[in-house]
Amino acid sequence: MVSEFAEGVGRRRLLGWGGLAVVGAATAGMQPAGVRPARADEERADGDPTGSGEIPPDTRPGGAYDRYVAELAADGRFSGVVLLSHRGRTVLSRSYGMADEARGIRNGEDVAFSLSSAGKPFGAVAILQLAQQGGLKLTDTVGTHLTGFGKEIAEQVTIHHMLSGTSGMNTPDEDVQHVFQSREEVREYYAKWARQSKLVAAPGTPTTWHSGAEVAITALIVEAVAGTTYWDHVQKNVFDRCGMSGSGFFARPQWLTDQHIAHPYMTLADGSQVDAVRNLDKGSPHPYEFGKNPGRSFIDAPGDGGFATAPDLVRFAHALNDGTLLQRPYADLLTAPKFPLVPQGGGFAEETVAADASFAAYMLPVSITNGQWVWNRAGANPGVGASWTIFPNTGWVGVILANRDGADLQDLVMRQIRAVTGRR
Repeated sequence: MVSEFAEGVGRRRLLGWGGLAVVGAATAGMQPAGVRPARADEERADGDPTGSGEIPPDTRPGGAYDRYVAELAADGRFSGVVLLSHRGRTVLSRSYGMADEARGIRNGEDVAFSLSSAGKPFGAVAILQLAQQGGLKLTDTVGTHLTGFGKEIAEQVTIHHMLSGTSGMNTPDEDVQHVFQSREEVREYYAKWARQSKLVAAPGTPTTWHSGAEVAITALIVEAVAGTTYWDHVQKNVFDRCGMSGSGFFARPQWLTDQHIAHPYMTLADGSQVDAVRNLDKGSPHPYEFGKNPGRSFIDAPGDGGFATAPDLVRFAHALNDGTLLQRPYADLLTAPKFPLVPQGGGFAEETVAADASFAAYMLPVSITNGQWVWNRAGANPGVGASWTIFPNTGWVGVILANRDGADLQDLVMRQIRAVTGRR
């Protein structure tokens, strides 16, 4: 399950790290090719937007991180948006490439990108909201809320196990060739698929970083307790609460027609790139994604994906901190370290940065890097790359959203974290 506007409507000023006053980030003078100019109502942030002297040089416009992304874009290896925000003010915001080449629509801050696995923590937030309301307990087993699962899973695997990646479950591979045609078909498929899960290790044993079963089953529990679809529940209780008016679980017809949604440009075996959502017969040759095309999913599977703009992900970060989404004990529980992560090679969860210490939290990894906490969730699909990173000790938020194969997302995340933390 690795996978994915009206401005200003109902957006309240967020508190926490000094409010979410997004004020632009372009360097004075000439814009690099492909960069969206600052809007007329944006304050330029050429140096330290807070006046606090806390802006590391590598994070500034023209700094090392900015230059690296520009080089990737100039080389045709990055298309998308990068954003760095400090205590509610935008320090760096760059947009490169096309959201929809066929219609000549460029990427920008108002464009939503598929999040793939970077959307999984929304489900964890939804579970914790229901827990603080008394609708469920984290010690509830799968069988407390759902039927149709084997006895071992129904009676032994808890919500905590699934959120922390310690369920011991495994799930059969998905049918990546299937082209879904409705929300109902997607939901029915994943509900049936989740019930094919098997217990392959004792519950409480760290397994693959959030197997498909863990994500799908927690989403089904959200639906059972809330009495609505996962998509509608998260839209109302996460996106709408945060003022994330450019975000949602968009279905394929809207992906094809809405000029505010970026299309994924997927690399084929011959090296050419195609608009995945307009070429459902094409698939990726990548060994980890063989044959997969994100456009075949009519809507992202429950518990996974979604679409968001870069500023909306900053709003989400601030809403985690200021009580908009969760009461403080539950917000702390979301990101509290559950067990140490051991690097295994190639995974965003274990190796986003050469951290001093890394741990599993609920649907995201957390780490200590150069003396500060770093919370990060990333995800990728053919033609899709997404990452959001929160630095709670210093008030930084970093976002990377890409809609073209080419850039190494893990490398971009590492460089972003190093720019903020000063880690070399």
